[in-house]
Amino acid sequence: MLYALVPLLLLLHEGLALDNGLALTPPMGWMSWQRFRCITDCDTYPDECISEQLFSRHADLLVSEGYAAAGYEYVIIDDCWLEKERDQKTNKLVPDRNRFPRGLNVLADHIHNKGLKFGLYQDYGTNTCAGYPGVINHMELDAQTFANWDVDYVKLDGCYANVSDMALGYPEFGRLLNSTGRPMVYSCSWPAYQSELNELPDFESLKKHCNLWRNWDDIDDSLESVMQIMDYFGKNQESMQQHGGPGHWNDPDMLILGNYGLSYDQSKLQMAIWAVLAAPLIMSNDLAYVRPEIKEILQNRDVIAVNQDPLGIQGRRLLLKNDIEVWRRPITPQTDGNEYSYAVAFVSRRTDGAPYSIKFTLKELSLKNKNGYAVKDLFDSNTNLGVFQSESYFSTRVIPNGVNFYKFTAL
Repeated sequence: MLYALVPLLLLLHEGLALDNGLALTPPMGWMSWQRFRCITDCDTYPDECISEQLFSRHADLLVSEGYAAAGYEYVIIDDCWLEKERDQKTNKLVPDRNRFPRGLNVLADHIHNKGLKFGLYQDYGTNTCAGYPGVINHMELDAQTFANWDVDYVKLDGCYANVSDMALGYPEFGRLLNSTGRPMVYSCSWPAYQSELNELPDFESLKKHCNLWRNWDDIDDSLESVMQIMDYFGKNQESMQQHGGPGHWNDPDMLILGNYGLSYDQSKLQMAIWAVLAAPLIMSNDLAYVRPEIKEILQNRDVIAVNQDPLGIQGRRLLLKNDIEVWRRPITPQTDGNEYSYAVAFVSRRTDGAPYSIKFTLKELSLKNKNGYAVKDLFDSNTNLGVFQSESYFSTRVIPNGVNFYKFTAL
């Protein structure tokens, strides 16, 4: 009897697949958590508290400051938007009545009228990470509620939940979102909780049921945090890299450019590596105070084009030489012989005070196109470095904790 049931169970498992046709390139947008955390005191911090005003303002800024034109389209509420209890009569989730006095449909309408999309946070557990009601025991109701609120993107966290339940619970909630009939990008978090237990994620299940998934710890506002995430992705790329692709992405967490922790050159470093990793580009900052030079990085069309490359191949850390890391991603255009072009980032892990000059053979960089490559500096659209053949050396000079980022177009 058990053996006879196995094919049926497999078919049912396949039937849970999200298959929503969304996120064919990594999602781009803005989210509240890293910059605004769980600030709920609107009397003391009226411009920073988690409120209708905060998200309405950032929807306006995405458009007026040119981010929407560059591809950033989601405005995502993270934790702390709820009342502490569900509605006693209906069991529905209730937005905080003081900070979202008109409910979420009005905010969703404002975001949609700007040509943008609306995202919302919840948690698979009994509570969200900040202690608000989670979806457990109310998953079908909450999925339909999100659809009724015109949500376009759902981030489901995993606090106050059993990690052993997530392999069934996350796919089930994705199925329920899908069954509402409203297209909603589904961001899962269960690999981040598995990583705390040194468990290997079930990437085949993730690809079937989630559009993106957080792999590791939350990012903090520091270069150290960015480097730790890079190291995690580099050390685990053999198990992770092959599973990122159109409709299903590994997620190293938010862009922190424009906050307090990164210098100008360190901001370029995060942007470049997130582009190589085919990572979702979800900013978390106060867009009203992003300096012009950081805004230029965030809106760099050449770097965004690498991130959004239609092939959807996640890049890898290729090598380390004299404390210079090389990260490389296959991208378009391809030659008639199907040789890829590449985005190549040279990252300095050096702290010795002076820019470091280093050269590589193209063979070291695994660049083997017989007709060579035209090389362009992705952070300086006016700088073309010429054509390099397979036997050529490529030299670059990288500042401490900085990055040089190039496109090698296969000829």
